[in-house]
Amino acid sequence: METEQPLNTESKSSSNLESQANNGFANKVIAISSGKGGVGKTVFTVNLAVSLAKAGKKVLIIDGDLGLGNVNVLLGFLPKFNLYHVMKGHRSIRDIVFHAPEGVDVIPGANGYAQFANLDDKGRNQLIRSFSELDGYDYILIDTGAGIGSNTLGFSLYANEVILVIAPDPSSVTDSYGLIKSLISIDKNKKISFIVNRIRSEQEGKKVVKRITEISYKFLGIKPKSVGFLFHDEEVERSVRKQKPFLLTAPKCKAAENLYEITGAIANIPIDPYQTQPKMMAFFRKFLHSLIPDT
Repeated sequence: METEQPLNTESKSSSNLESQANNGFANKVIAISSGKGGVGKTVFTVNLAVSLAKAGKKVLIIDGDLGLGNVNVLLGFLPKFNLYHVMKGHRSIRDIVFHAPEGVDVIPGANGYAQFANLDDKGRNQLIRSFSELDGYDYILIDTGAGIGSNTLGFSLYANEVILVIAPDPSSVTDSYGLIKSLISIDKNKKISFIVNRIRSEQEGKKVVKRITEISYKFLGIKPKSVGFLFHDEEVERSVRKQKPFLLTAPKCKAAENLYEITGAIANIPIDPYQTQPKMMAFFRKFLHSLIPDT
């Protein structure tokens, strides 16, 4: 059940904080959200970050699920410090950056602190202001909590773009529309896109895309953009149990292939799914290698 405090939609500070992201310290700040939990949002966030890193981008994940953060769980590390220590004033936000072996930096979220899951506008905006210290990244991915609570909306409004993770089931589609509606009611120009996760067939994915785009256009006058599908893949579940990204445990599985395509769409670069780097870079690497005689 959603227990977060409602976002103050009249707050000028919220819109000012959003403009900081639009003019700020990273090429792109992306909030990754979902209308309901359990749709694979955090798994997607972690693997997208790894894919971007493999393509030569400097990437930071901020675990924005302030009450039940688990990005570190999926990457298999136990942080010494997290956002709890930042919000308590014990550490600066730069102090808690964890350098994961996968080439991705992580700001670990707090876990099990109800007071942080229910931040008021002042506390949340103070936290968001600290993000300005995190410079030098090509992409900052904020893994928000699910639903339409104040923290989710606040982080999503701060980002340049929101990507929703939607499962094919009717409740996920309905709740995703609810999140889109909530965001647009506050910022009608918000850039929103989505992926459809755990599909069994391309037809199933296209059905969800059609439903989301049609109802959003009919009732809100917008057309969120689909950036791709992720097929159901047993390798994803195995990777979660291993606490490692599926791009590393099964780099040639179907989900990995889908993820590389999605990465290319988001970053606007063609990705070589086998070399996991921009295709032009892969071409030159292969060309240079051909000039060196075998020994």
